[in-house]
Amino acid sequence: MNPATELPIRLAGRNLRNMRHICAFFHSPEERDKILMPFFKEGIDRGEKIFHVVDARHRQEHLSACKACGIDVESAEKSGQLEVRVWEDAYLKDGYFDGDRMVHILNKVLIEARQKYGLTRLMGNMEWALEALPGVGDIVEYEAKLNYLLPHCADPIVCVYDLNKHSGSVIMDILRTHPMVIVGGVLQENPLYVPPDEMLAELRARHDNGNGAQN
Repeated sequence: MNPATELPIRLAGRNLRNMRHICAFFHSPEERDKILMPFFKEGIDRGEKIFHVVDARHRQEHLSACKACGIDVESAEKSGQLEVRVWEDAYLKDGYFDGDRMVHILNKVLIEARQKYGLTRLMGNMEWALEALPGVGDIVEYEAKLNYLLPHCADPIVCVYDLNKHSGSVIMDILRTHPMVIVGGVLQENPLYVPPDEMLAELRARHDNGNGAQN
């Protein structure tokens, strides 16, 4: 185990506590990078794993942002400490979204990284849910199910949402599936968080009534 996992983790102006499933709402890539890149750089400096899933169309832009904050991208990618996948290798594998499959993928990433790196700082860019592909409407259910996995690990998982691109109803549901939230550049506990059993029951009831949320 990496001794760095015992050190305080700084994110968006606060020390991260035990609840580490975080939704991060931003209005621009610049705002996002200003808040999150120091968090990832801290992880690199401590010898932790950095695992990101991004839009393939913006992968090089994302790597440039990593470089700009002081990460030696070439070295970190070569060693495996930094891994940047695209949606098609994760959320949208084989051309569709399956929430249970994605939970399994993330769990596998975290387990495999634990022995070598101790801790993984994981970020997912969630705009894949706006793509016209099967299954993407299940994003809220997926976020709720992650709350069964994450209490059993110390790895921070940051789900990044662009407030300009998702509907208000989806943003509200997403907010309710995360115990921690970054709004206005500040990390805070989320008073609107709903535990997964309750949230999934609500989603099933909506589905039965024909009122499922839409992106």
